[in-house]
Amino acid sequence: MSMVRVHNFAISLDGYGAGAEQSLERPFGHADGRLMQWFFPTRTFRSMQGAPGGTTDVDDEFARRWADGIGVEIMGRNKFGPVRGPWPDDSWTGWWGDAPPFHTPVFVLTHHPREPLTMAGGTTFHFLDATPEEALRRARAAAPGTDVRIGGGVATVRQFLAADLVDHLHVVLVPVVLGRGERLWDGLEGIEDRFAITTTPSPSGVVHVTFDRREVSPVD
Repeated sequence: MSMVRVHNFAISLDGYGAGAEQSLERPFGHADGRLMQWFFPTRTFRSMQGAPGGTTDVDDEFARRWADGIGVEIMGRNKFGPVRGPWPDDSWTGWWGDAPPFHTPVFVLTHHPREPLTMAGGTTFHFLDATPEEALRRARAAAPGTDVRIGGGVATVRQFLAADLVDHLHVVLVPVVLGRGERLWDGLEGIEDRFAITTTPSPSGVVHVTFDRREVSPVD
């Protein structure tokens, strides 16, 4: 069966994956760009922006894995945009302009579904009111035989972890203290027992932490 993966998910030293007070003007809330400063110089990020160059060090080595073998993404509504409650109209089409970087079907989890939104470059957003398990079934049906990426935000990743649906998790530990916002690990005590964990420090100051699901030994 295809794997469920999380990539390039940055958190602060105190466990926050998003700042408080997200808005149209401040997509990352009061954290601004501090959680993603490691990512912006990489060749992976620059290529997503249609720009040449960029670093090719350990940060880029991890960053570029986000697309390998991925056929579909699931994200929460908070990642898709700052609009809350019922959609006033269909004018909001995401943060990424006319050609989002996903190039796959994307399932947006929301309590307020709307019609699918087809963008340039092969991205179609589907708006779905569903549990993590139901969303995963829909995603796998949309792109059979490929891996599923859980793109965020924090609550969505936490829900999939709580449901024990994640096979690979890449967390980037960033040396900042946010103090408020949305924490990743709340309610996930003991989650480390499910995974084999490796750490890789970077000269940029971040630490890449990967969690890979442990194989379950057969019962005699």
